[in-house]
Amino acid sequence: QVQLVESGGGLVQAGGSLRLSCAASGRTFSTYPMAWFRQARGKEREFVAAISWSGGSTVYADSVKGRFTISRGSAKNTVYLQMNSLKPEDTAVYYCAAGTMSVVAADFGSWGQGTQVTVSS
Repeated sequence: QVQLVESGGGLVQAGGSLRLSCAASGRTFSTYPMAWFRQARGKEREFVAAISWSGGSTVYADSVKGRFTISRGSAKNTVYLQMNSLKPEDTAVYYCAAGTMSVVAADFGSWGQGTQVTVSS
């Protein structure tokens, strides 16, 4: 089992940037693909970005492509989400997930507790 802890959320003005981190502990984290999802109030959890275990392959939702960048730390036990040019519609609780290279939330068995990102207009 993998334990995941997100950090880095906060309040930012539209056009600003934030960097989210997801620190993992537990068995063989470095071999797991990782992903970020987000859930706005009253909406379903949606895919944001995913990265392969090596970091060599990434996938992004169309809504964040060109603005967000997912990456892994050199020790592979931390995953980052650099968010630039933030928009009010990016406001949500952001979750990291581990286990598979997928865009479907139901495919993931390990989740963090989430970190709130609020973008003011």
